Amino acid sequence: LFSVLYVLVIRGGRRFSLELFTALPPTALDTGGGIGNAIVGTLVMVGIASLIAVPFGILAAIFLAEFGQDTRIATIARFSAKTMTGIPSILAGVFAYAAVVMVTGTYSAVAGGIALSLLMLPTVMLTAEESIRMVPRIMREAAVGMGCTPSQVMWKVTLPAAMPGMITGVMLAVARAAGETAPLLFTALFSDYWIFQGGAGDLMEPTASLAVLIYNFSGMPFENQIELAWAASLVLVLMVLFLNITSRLISQRKR
Repeated sequence: LFSVLYVLVIRGGRRFSLELFTALPPTALDTGGGIGNAIVGTLVMVGIASLIAVPFGILAAIFLAEFGQDTRIATIARFSAKTMTGIPSILAGVFAYAAVVMVTGTYSAVAGGIALSLLMLPTVMLTAEESIRMVPRIMREAAVGMGCTPSQVMWKVTLPAAMPGMITGVMLAVARAAGETAPLLFTALFSDYWIFQGGAGDLMEPTASLAVLIYNFSGMPFENQIELAWAASLVLVLMVLFLNITSRLISQRKR
């Protein structure tokens, strides 16, 4: 890890400036430029993915931990989620391409967000279920003894106690989604412009992302683009590292 960070800091750190975060990517023969639109695009698509994966993942976890338990449907759901955590991310991109891009007729941030949500959902669901199961039974029994209904026990006792673990799972899922390239090549593609220039409708247009920018620029024969690819790599690694460290701190606080 330290070797990777050292190389990224040496190669990409020299481009760190206000322009890097506020300017658009340069064309082939231009100098300067930045990765601002790719940062915003990444945040937007990860945000869309989180809006889909987090609610559905937590609701599924509640069902599995409290109601489904060892039923056949719960067993199938867990097996499916564990299988999805190991599938190549490109398959999520292919599915979203067929289900969204081909239907709407355009690459878009929405399609990218849906593809990333497929990668986030199993991690959120399995982590949340485990966190709910780890809540001591005595806390539930005490709440029932005080006259709480099952729904009150769930929303006012179990979920608050399991919240640190669920937040950890969400952060780990976000960290994975932020660094994915293959799904976005099939769904969001890339754009040289800012998202939202034309309003919310830009969510249905091709959108830039850090991962795809790195993929595109790293293979170019121009030094300026290669330097920006290194800088974007450093930004992306720092984002993922921050999320992982934060999730670790939350997990330790829980213990």
